[in-house]
Amino acid sequence: MSEEKTPGTATARPGRRTPLVIAAVAIVAAIGLTAAVGLGDDDKPSGSGSAVAEVSGVTGSTKAATVLDRPFTKPALVLTDTKGEKYDLRERTKGKPTLIYFGYTHCPDVCPLTMSNIAIAKKKLPKADQDRLQVVFVTTDPERDTSAELAKWLPAAGDPSFTGLTGDFSAIQAGARQIGIGIDPPKKEKDGSVVSMHGAQVIAFSPTTDQGYVLYGEDATVDDYAKDLPKIIKGENP
Repeated sequence: MSEEKTPGTATARPGRRTPLVIAAVAIVAAIGLTAAVGLGDDDKPSGSGSAVAEVSGVTGSTKAATVLDRPFTKPALVLTDTKGEKYDLRERTKGKPTLIYFGYTHCPDVCPLTMSNIAIAKKKLPKADQDRLQVVFVTTDPERDTSAELAKWLPAAGDPSFTGLTGDFSAIQAGARQIGIGIDPPKKEKDGSVVSMHGAQVIAFSPTTDQGYVLYGEDATVDDYAKDLPKIIKGENP
């Protein structure tokens, strides 16, 4: 993936080696982050750039949520869910408050932490709002993240009600790109380790417009989600 820049879009940079998350870069006027994370035991940074979400907002804001001036259209993704059945993202989440995250089950910390934070915050909602909220986890490592693997991982990492999707990598990559999130295909290094770079943003979609209008970076906490979710469920700005 080339490091091509367009106005309002930031590119990911090769990160430094660490045992968990390898790198993260701030995106323009927001706190959204892209994590370069290793898929193997010996984590190494990916050498290619990866575009992250295009956002606009107030520079220097300390809020976890970034309200987008130009909301994203929901990706036209038709993938496979944890039951092995076809799942049309637009059709199944139409008119519902929806959080979408691209990650993978072998992620050492960012992906499970994000799912856990959302799950804990969700449980603080009234039961009716819990039932309305849709949380969709789309794998960036479909070769290993089968329907069965997602069905086993999601309840432990997050919540049994979360939707897990897998399918063709090129379709997943294209869907992520539609909402400004860049992902690299998993890459096997000479030493046998596998590395990947993926956007670590959560995009919230409004139930009234079906557009992705709020972005969260990986630093968003349980309290951040707990405070914002009641408004997101109503389609209001957090």
